[in-house]
Amino acid sequence: MKPQDVAGYLKEHPEFFEQYADVLAEIYIPHPHGGRAIPITERQIVTLRDKNKQLEGKLREVIQFGEENDAISEKVHRISVALLAATDIRGVLNAVYLNLREDFSMPHVVLRVWRANSHADLPEFKPVSSASREFAASLSNPHCSAHAMVDTAGLFGEASAHLRSYSYMALRDSETFGLLALASEDPQRFYPEMGTLYLKRLGELVGAAIARNLK
Repeated sequence: MKPQDVAGYLKEHPEFFEQYADVLAEIYIPHPHGGRAIPITERQIVTLRDKNKQLEGKLREVIQFGEENDAISEKVHRISVALLAATDIRGVLNAVYLNLREDFSMPHVVLRVWRANSHADLPEFKPVSSASREFAASLSNPHCSAHAMVDTAGLFGEASAHLRSYSYMALRDSETFGLLALASEDPQRFYPEMGTLYLKRLGELVGAAIARNLK
């Protein structure tokens, strides 16, 4: 008789365990974690304990993710309030840089806008290559990578040699008019498989605030 035949029989005849309870009590099997042999009943208890530990681990992960999401949501809320309170383009830019630096620990931030008739004195409105514009226009979602895209590495200045991960968000209303780029020395700060929901919201918030103050 094959093992699967025995398993099938026991599943179809659960009364076996009642009729031969004394026999089952005399059967010893190896402990799942090594060492002495144990009764089947104790083996079941060990299995339940292991499953309980796995469920507890998953629950801790869910709680941790929830706490992390709550913290990020609070930071997004604060930058949203700061952007709403800004009354001109300089106020918007200051809010972006301050909140990204203080709340998100993001010192390497680049903003470029190419739809405006004024503000030529601000570095954020310096000319941008057609490659960077086309790249921004192609983004339907934030793009994260381990290397700078197109010719954007130079936008980070001297720090570019030390940067190991990047994230890009298009700034748009009815059309794409700018690019928000973040970078880090940490290669795991931004990576292609990461979730980008909050990055997308950040890009939308910054884009709406800038568009509101463009003249």
